[in-house]
Amino acid sequence: MTFNKKKIIFICKNNSGRSQMAESIFKQAYGEYYEVYSAGSDPKEINPLTIKVLEEIGIDTSLNRSKSLKEFQEYEFDYVVSLCGDEEGSCPTFLKGKKHIYHGFNDPKSFGGDKKAKLKLFRAIRDEINDWIRNSLVDEIK
Repeated sequence: MTFNKKKIIFICKNNSGRSQMAESIFKQAYGEYYEVYSAGSDPKEINPLTIKVLEEIGIDTSLNRSKSLKEFQEYEFDYVVSLCGDEEGSCPTFLKGKKHIYHGFNDPKSFGGDKKAKLKLFRAIRDEINDWIRNSLVDEIK
């Protein structure tokens, strides 16, 4: 029996925080059922705090890398999930999707403060994304 996994991509501007978190969390929870990707319109290096907060919940990030939407120009996705929240007018679009879903999360790198305050914020965004994926998104795409 052949099982064709549906494809899902999480997008935001830099692919350094929110979309990396969503890709990793979704892949860990539902990777046996979906091909999971993430990308950004202006990719930057993955934020070290993104890596730290994912590792805190047991997610291996050693294979993660920031990716451009251009890498996926030839792909068609079942679901394109946009995670931009507070960046006015800078959220990328990706037209090669059967269903587009938008759920905004604030960009954790855009907030000031010392390392302890930033880490607390990254954890909060991670937990918001994790809860949303498990309690809402997965029901929406079934």
